[in-house]
Amino acid sequence: MRQLFPAITLSLALACSTPDSASAGTIAAAPVAEGQAEAIFAGGCFWCMEKPFDVIPGVLSTTSGYTGGAELSPTYEEVAYHRTTHYEAIRVVYDPAQVTYDALLSVFWHNIDPTRDDGQFCDKGDQYRTGVFTSDPAEITAAQSSKAAAAKSLSAEVLTPILPAATFWEAEDYHQDFYKKSPSHYTRYRLGCGRDRRLAELWGADAGH
Repeated sequence: MRQLFPAITLSLALACSTPDSASAGTIAAAPVAEGQAEAIFAGGCFWCMEKPFDVIPGVLSTTSGYTGGAELSPTYEEVAYHRTTHYEAIRVVYDPAQVTYDALLSVFWHNIDPTRDDGQFCDKGDQYRTGVFTSDPAEITAAQSSKAAAAKSLSAEVLTPILPAATFWEAEDYHQDFYKKSPSHYTRYRLGCGRDRRLAELWGADAGH
């Protein structure tokens, strides 16, 4: 579950962690349309990973979800309470004629702390680990190159793994576009988690937000 700082109220903490009712099983994402492509990234809290990609020209949609685990139709409760091996992740559907996979990788690195392998920022646990999920040799090569560039830029070991793509399960509706649906809640959560502060320490002027 998301760990929150004292400045965030109990009601906010509950809202961050628990839906109004139990979740039904999730569904697998449909294949992308002809002429489109997808990129799958795990960057900790999926709420915080949608916005950085949504503002990129050529990105057609972002979807929060779960991937990397063996369990079918995982729910948020199962993932949050460590009952699965899934990561929180996002699926970025894009037009490769307008934006490259390399550009999306750059957005990804500048919005995470790749020097950690136990979670992200205030969120601890396997579900908050980072990862790049690749589906073909070209993506693997691009991901490896960008990972090496990130390590060089940070002068630090990058612990984010490059992993084979797996079924992407779309998260429950209340998680989708959370930064749009609950902007105040989202801002307080992001601030309380120390995400932007740590990104600025790592990446300086290139930090994501």
